[in-house]
Amino acid sequence: MKKIDARGLSCPQPVIITNKVIQEGEFPVEVLVDTVASRENVRRMAENAGLKVSIKESGEEFVITITNID
Repeated sequence: MKKIDARGLSCPQPVIITNKVIQEGEFPVEVLVDTVASRENVRRMAENAGLKVSIKESGEEFVITITNID
C-alpha cells in the first residue's frame, strides 16, 4: 500500500501528489489529510478517475483509501 501524508498541505497540493501516485498505478493508496477541503478534493479527483474511495475519520484527520475498481 502506498501511503501519502498530506497533512498540513494546502490545496491543491494533496490532489497533485495523490494524482501523481495514481498515475503510477500503485494501489491501494492511503492518503492522510487534515482538512475537509482536502478530503473532498482528493475524493472528487479519485472518483472522477473511476476509482473507489473510502474515507475514515480519525479525530481531526481523515484517512482516504483509494483502490482500483478492477
